[in-house]
Amino acid sequence: MTTELDPVSMVVRRRVRPGHEAAFEQLVSDLVRMLEQWPGHRGTGVIRPLPPSSEYLMVVRFDNVQVAAEWEDSPQRREWLARLEPHITGEVSIEQQPGLEFWFTPPGSPTLSQPRRWKMALITVLGLYPTSLIVALLIGPALAHLPLPLRSLLQALLIVPLMTYAVMPVATRVFGGWLKGR
Repeated sequence: MTTELDPVSMVVRRRVRPGHEAAFEQLVSDLVRMLEQWPGHRGTGVIRPLPPSSEYLMVVRFDNVQVAAEWEDSPQRREWLARLEPHITGEVSIEQQPGLEFWFTPPGSPTLSQPRRWKMALITVLGLYPTSLIVALLIGPALAHLPLPLRSLLQALLIVPLMTYAVMPVATRVFGGWLKGR
């Protein structure tokens, strides 16, 4: 069971107009710098689309629901959204998910019936361990000459999209009945 004091993730999906990618990327950089100054911000992840898709996925983490709400109602966010508007197309999807729940809730689903946290943690480990091991085995030798922080960053840049778009969707389907308690 989550509380208002639990960390929360805002999962935002936006499609970029063709030809507007550079302007969108600059606005995302501006947003990340702005959020780094926001009290209670825990980090931002950006997952860029693979062609032919134009949908970007952003995961913004906050200390709690109140901090996320303050950000959503802020004049800084409204100003940034106004600058962003000409560069996006279609519906924007914004979901607020506590903890790891964004991997366990399909887009547009209600967040009220989340699996138990220990089940989500177990499935995450079951997906993350082989994924990180495979990535380390495949690209680790090629990155061995790099400093550990850079090597870890490059591996994370591969692992997070793999987990988000490939591993966790399959894992939540395969273990769906067990996650829901059936």
